[in-house]
Amino acid sequence: MKKQVAIIGLGRFGESLASTLFGMGHEVLAIDTDEKKVQNIASRVTHTVQADGTNEDVLNDLGLSNFDIAVVAIGTDVENSVLSTILLKKIGVNYVIARANNKLHGTILEKIGANKVVYPEGEMGSRVAHGVTLTYVMDYMPINHDYCICKMVAPSYIAGRTLVDLGFGLEKDAKVLVILIQRGKEAIALPDYNEIVRPDDILLLMGGDDKIEKILADARKKAEK
Repeated sequence: MKKQVAIIGLGRFGESLASTLFGMGHEVLAIDTDEKKVQNIASRVTHTVQADGTNEDVLNDLGLSNFDIAVVAIGTDVENSVLSTILLKKIGVNYVIARANNKLHGTILEKIGANKVVYPEGEMGSRVAHGVTLTYVMDYMPINHDYCICKMVAPSYIAGRTLVDLGFGLEKDAKVLVILIQRGKEAIALPDYNEIVRPDDILLLMGGDDKIEKILADARKKAEK
């Protein structure tokens, strides 16, 4: 499902992340104070802005509170990374992902409200991008451009429903397999699709990014009715 994603910070990680998300069909706004970096990525994203991602007025003027996801991809400047994350949450961005350089930096970002913290050292933004829009995903391993194995904490709106009712399995159009359910200390390998999902279950899934996202979106809409 197409989403609006803002990327603040266009170093190697932010640039790779932004261009990959755009290539996946998402609407991407790329933001950086460096004019050269903004110009360099202009043809590979939806919109670019040369602006300060640590300025609350700028973030409001850009309408970031209406975006589905904002990613703070700022690298070495920890102060700006923290400030940008705080301001994004303050103006009401629903889901904020922040890049951390180390565990201490990551802990700080989590404490100030980042919904997800990523540690991109050792992996490119192109890999992280696939897990960005699947907001409940804990870990992600791409198999090809749009197919993955991922680990996900069961969101509250799928608890109490069977796997088959949710749309998992080979017989469904989605064709998303549930490889394993981790339930406390119990591991249920290749579970029966009549298995009822419980709160705090951890699911190991295999399938297309868009298929997994559609199952979750449909379940959320049904729960909200």
